[in-house]
Amino acid sequence: MKTTFDRFPEKNIPGWEALSGWEEILTRLSRHPEGRYVITAEFYTQLNRAEIVAALSRLGGTMFDAEECTLPDEAYRRLISPFLTDDRVFGVMNTLRLEDVFIPEKVEALRRKIRETSGLIIVYGVGASLVTRGDTLVYFDLPRWEIQLRFRRGMTNWKADNPEEDRLRKFKQGYFVEWRMADRRKRELLPTLDWYADTVVPNEPKMIPGEALRAGLNTFATEPFRLVPYYAPEVWGGQWLKETCGLDPEAENYAWAFDGVPEENSILMRFGNVRVELPAINVVFFASRKLLGERVQARFGDEFPIRFDFLDTMEGQNLSLQVHPVTEYIQHRFGMHYTQDESYYVMACKPGTHVYLGLKEGIDRNDMIRDLRTAQETGQPFPDEKYVNAFPVQKHDHFLIPAGTVHCSGRDTVVLEISATPYIFTFKLWDWGRLGLDGKPRPVHIDHGAAVIDWGRTTGWVKKNLIGRVTLLEQDETGTVERTGLHEREFIETRRYTLSGEKTLSSEDSVSMCNIVDGEGAVISSPEGRFAPFTVHYAETFIIPASVDTFTVKPLAQRCMLLRATIK
Repeated sequence: MKTTFDRFPEKNIPGWEALSGWEEILTRLSRHPEGRYVITAEFYTQLNRAEIVAALSRLGGTMFDAEECTLPDEAYRRLISPFLTDDRVFGVMNTLRLEDVFIPEKVEALRRKIRETSGLIIVYGVGASLVTRGDTLVYFDLPRWEIQLRFRRGMTNWKADNPEEDRLRKFKQGYFVEWRMADRRKRELLPTLDWYADTVVPNEPKMIPGEALRAGLNTFATEPFRLVPYYAPEVWGGQWLKETCGLDPEAENYAWAFDGVPEENSILMRFGNVRVELPAINVVFFASRKLLGERVQARFGDEFPIRFDFLDTMEGQNLSLQVHPVTEYIQHRFGMHYTQDESYYVMACKPGTHVYLGLKEGIDRNDMIRDLRTAQETGQPFPDEKYVNAFPVQKHDHFLIPAGTVHCSGRDTVVLEISATPYIFTFKLWDWGRLGLDGKPRPVHIDHGAAVIDWGRTTGWVKKNLIGRVTLLEQDETGTVERTGLHEREFIETRRYTLSGEKTLSSEDSVSMCNIVDGEGAVISSPEGRFAPFTVHYAETFIIPASVDTFTVKPLAQRCMLLRATIK
């Protein structure tokens, strides 16, 4: 079956040209006035430094490594250690800036050397712009999903010699420490940098003028757009994504499809015959008010508060039995602003499948925690049927999962997971006795879980508050509008539009994250003609910025079903 799913969505940015390959980039950077001239090459972490430094050295100038001004590696490890903790997965959100890693005396000494040097001068590295802005500032960037792939291939953390380190610990250091520092600097540089370089593909860099970058980011913040999805296998993974998204049919499984996580996904900008890949989070950093809306930006700043992803267990296995931290716990223990309230929207399922949600009536919490520990320590099965509800599922069911609720999706089910974005904070309680794909036990956090489980989320409460909460809001000749998920503790509201004709909607001063959950697809248009018609297909996630005040949705065929998440 041929799929219509677009794995590489891109947006054309007219009026600008991009440079492709080192020859073109170096030729352009070599065009500078005679005499003393400083090029500052600011790096994101996990770039291929050797490749970039070797290429820049071909310009023939005097090279200065800004990272020689940083703390010794051991002192740096002491600085960041309070934020890393001993846990394999969870750290504490840091408040550091790159300036905290640089030694002022060394920075001043390097500045003196630069002032005393004539001709072409190239200052490079993470934090290079802290030494000097230079006459030309080039930012070399990389999306986080590509960084994770590089971690798996042996890339080290910044200022670390840890190629063989557990990938979860590498990710933790990136997530809680180095990416936060690098992003704080990036936010400051995006409005004024002169050139922006895409370094995703080794030895095939792309470079665009800063004005072109900012024009592109503004385009994404004022028109509907899609992110570049990425996929990952896991021990519980299934087979639905292969056919739906046109993935490798020979792969063992695909468990996740991340099609709506701006912190990790990329976006693609087309400049003539050159396609540039960059982190989607750059749009949030540069144009947060246009993208998120005035009231949402006031609440969340330049963080994107909604995420969509698919969890595929079709012909696979149950997810881990899990719980997410309540707000006060994630604030006090991990320094996060808000927690991972979420919901499961069922895209597909086999007969007789279940979602595990909430606890059974009358259980003893001490017995449950004891049995979880016994299962973890001895490997004997945890008696989930004694403690946890298993509710049957049908396509288009929507299960609400406020933090503190024990839950997991069962086998032979595909769910669209709609959640807030602190997405690594899953406390696994029981993993059905499995090893991960790396052959290691998957991390289980019973102590954390026991501290946040809401023991009042039992069968009766769950049925009343978390299942079947569908409210008809509107019905006319174009179709129906339903509220499908609205628990009082969750700041995300979801609405389902079942349409047989064109319908005009309002942004309501909130960014919208959407997915075509049934039907061939739809065309999103502007009644005022502010953007070109935007076509989306079945299972594709897309974002409508708050700056798009009104938009119309028209089914591609006779009927489509659109699920839309906004901030209440």
